[in-house]
Amino acid sequence: MIAVAILLPWVALFMRGRAVQGILCLILQITVIGWIPAAIWALVVVNNDNQERRHREMLDAVRGGRS
Repeated sequence: MIAVAILLPWVALFMRGRAVQGILCLILQITVIGWIPAAIWALVVVNNDNQERRHREMLDAVRGGRS
């Protein structure tokens, strides 16, 4: 997923269910100068989503699998 976030940042955002951010990222990525901020943005989103998922898994484990 990190490789996708670097090479095609807008695809990484779409894969995370963030369509509006993906469209904005694509517009930013169209410019060569905007590619770097778009890639950084996508990496931050992917990293934050992974941290949230790990946090939810940890809470579920602590709660004993109860929701």
